[in-house]
Amino acid sequence: MPPQSAAAGDPGPIIRQSLPAEVATRLRDLITQGHIAPGTRLNEVVLCAQLGVSRTPLREAIRRLAGEGLVELVPARGGVVRRLTLKDAADSLAVLKALETLAGRLACAAADEAGIAQVQALHAAMMDRYAARDRLAYFKLNQAVHTAIVALSGNETLAWAHEAIQARMKHLRFIGNAGEQKWADAVAEHEEMVRALAARDGDALAAVLAAHLDRTLERVAPVL
Repeated sequence: MPPQSAAAGDPGPIIRQSLPAEVATRLRDLITQGHIAPGTRLNEVVLCAQLGVSRTPLREAIRRLAGEGLVELVPARGGVVRRLTLKDAADSLAVLKALETLAGRLACAAADEAGIAQVQALHAAMMDRYAARDRLAYFKLNQAVHTAIVALSGNETLAWAHEAIQARMKHLRFIGNAGEQKWADAVAEHEEMVRALAARDGDALAAVLAAHLDRTLERVAPVL
């Protein structure tokens, strides 16, 4: 079992121990960044000491992450970080592609100016984090841009399905930007997205979203 002791990138102890949502955020970040590797059993004793919490909020956090698909609850083992195969990634990205291309067309037709401005603001904040080479903050804003475009579709069922799939892909999509060229390519694709949305060009936005998700699979395939 890979070690879960404090290391570079460790978020440190949690101050407000009564908030399972905050524990889940810290644990989610550790998994996303690969500090807790896929296939690793979540050792409650080690994690309680590392995060500075009792078992009650930790277990609630693990249940939340299981609900998101990041963690599996395995009999006699407890929480285990989900390990995705290449087929898992390809299947999930194919569904995300269908959902996001539909959302892009709907968003361009239905979004108001305030909604488009919100996406542009998220993109600008993301670019600031890219310039600072702050990968985790960049990644969270990257995902927020995708979520915001989907929300602009006005289709709650689409947004629910998208969030469920996007949640379980966090680690893979995070490592998909490893390396300067891959990261730069992903940023350029996001800039195309925002331009197409601002122009309300649904076909262009759908096309760049589709290409972005196809390239995401290409970027993560070598890791899998």
